[in-house]
Amino acid sequence: MGLFVAQLLTGLANAAALFLVASGLSLIFGVTRIVNFAHGSLYMLGAYVGVTLMNVLPGHFGFWGSIVLAGLITGLIGVVIEMCVLRPVYKAPELFQLVATFGVILVIQDLALMIWGAEDQLGPRAPGLKSVVRILGEPVPQYDLALIAITPFILFALWWLITKTRVGILVRAATQDREMVGALGVNQAWLFTGVFFLGSALAGLGGAIQLPKGGADLLMDLNIISAVFVVVVIGGMGSITGAFLASVLISVLNVFGVTYLPQSTLVLMYVVMAVVLLVRPYGLFGREEKAGEHGQVGEPDRPIRPFGKVGKALTALLLLGLALVPFLGSSFAQVLIVDILIFCLFAASLQFILSTGGLVSFGHALFYGGGAYAAALLMSYAETPMEVAFILAPISAGLIALVVGWFCIRLSGVYFAMLTLAFSQLGWSLAFQWNEVTGGDDGLVNIWPSAWLSDTTAYYYFALVFVTAGILFLRHVIHAPFGYALRAARDSARQAEATGIDVRKVQWMSFALAGAIAGLAGALFVFSKGSIFPNELQISKSFDALIVVFLGGVKTLSGGVVGATFLEGAKDWLIRLEYWRLVLGLVIIFVVIIAPDGIVGTLRRLGERLGLRRQEEFMR
Repeated sequence: MGLFVAQLLTGLANAAALFLVASGLSLIFGVTRIVNFAHGSLYMLGAYVGVTLMNVLPGHFGFWGSIVLAGLITGLIGVVIEMCVLRPVYKAPELFQLVATFGVILVIQDLALMIWGAEDQLGPRAPGLKSVVRILGEPVPQYDLALIAITPFILFALWWLITKTRVGILVRAATQDREMVGALGVNQAWLFTGVFFLGSALAGLGGAIQLPKGGADLLMDLNIISAVFVVVVIGGMGSITGAFLASVLISVLNVFGVTYLPQSTLVLMYVVMAVVLLVRPYGLFGREEKAGEHGQVGEPDRPIRPFGKVGKALTALLLLGLALVPFLGSSFAQVLIVDILIFCLFAASLQFILSTGGLVSFGHALFYGGGAYAAALLMSYAETPMEVAFILAPISAGLIALVVGWFCIRLSGVYFAMLTLAFSQLGWSLAFQWNEVTGGDDGLVNIWPSAWLSDTTAYYYFALVFVTAGILFLRHVIHAPFGYALRAARDSARQAEATGIDVRKVQWMSFALAGAIAGLAGALFVFSKGSIFPNELQISKSFDALIVVFLGGVKTLSGGVVGATFLEGAKDWLIRLEYWRLVLGLVIIFVVIIAPDGIVGTLRRLGERLGLRRQEEFMR
């Protein structure tokens, strides 16, 4: 009994920092409707600023004062981020905002590395709270008890601020209908800035208050952001009460999971989130999202048309150039181009559901890695010929997408995205922990193609054919009646249903098709490398695809291909720089603000302007 109580108290103490960070994110989303992925970076900054101040300010006042100051300083940093990066993209599509905050993450990571170095910073013990208390014979740190006592006061303070003050009334009004708040004369820009300050300050407080328990390190931003999003989604985006209850639930379950079911610790919170979303699609205390709440009202997408003569000629020249690479380039060049081609196909499959279908997936790597693992498992355990395994891989990935999509299509917006993330994490955990079958962290090796494809040049042409076929097939589907139905469902689900389109069925089928194409890319990858490891299923793989789709151009059919080519080509140069994350982050932020149409869209607009000028000069 004593151990049970001690573990329960540990979980409640862990919930304190998690609640602070989650409540800040929930406030920011509730008012601005921005899903701020950089919130974990603000938590990390709060920890680093807090430990720096604690080393300077002595005693009780210095310790608790440092926590408060760390929150205020982090809040001011959040204001700078909001004004310089996010304010210009409030009316941009949701993906642009996500990518902008991802760029902020990269910038803050390298700035923290410059200022505090790569070594972990140990947090000082809280003055007067350095010992333990025996409860039913089990030791419980005094600081844990202090955190448990402090958390309800923080919850009450936030409740009072939101419900009893004029600022809180404006915040609640903006959460319900921010356009009406603006129509009543409230300066929305400064309201958003104030809320961002408060949310960022709460994240900084969370980072500083956990220092005696965990210290500060450069990975803590990524380590907490997933848990924070899970908490906010379970509680309901915009709900402080929901964030509090979900923080307690997740923290307590994690503590007991470590003790009684250690294999579940990697995915337990994602399982809980998936169950909650399947029962309550908008979280425990959330509300249904409305069209346009995420900044999706902007310039409408242009009607897409098949390639004209110029487009077909350029495509033919590109394919001819790729076909001549083995005659002009080295074996290394062929291997590099194969990697780029595979990633282009993976990105194109995500572009299909994101741009054409309007479905933002955070877990698309599940199908890429699923196709790769399907081929590897068939060859490793069933001694399946390579050719058969290659055919079955995309079919397997498509079936996985069919099952996952059946659950996810019921949701929309950030809830859809987070449920895809949950399923992706389940897949990663299965590959990582099922050592007897998947090899765990050691992966599956010696998965080589047949003898007729063992030569580098032979496999190069093999990959070129299937990547080209996959991308052209997606383009054909987009221009087919199915593609038009999918775009109709994206633009207006109600009007599409009124015309007889089964919106959910069309979205479900498109989700499965995109999964199958991603599985084809995974099959090409595993046979090009001869191995597969769980990292191909990680969140970072899905976000790499999101980034390249954005860089290439969200509203263009070739955006994923162009973005993947650009990023994969630049990666070899970028990773040679000491602070490559800073450079990449600044490039991403620059593109979001200055050239939101991406590489393809920007070039197209420049071409149109030049063509218009030429017409004007001719008329003169």
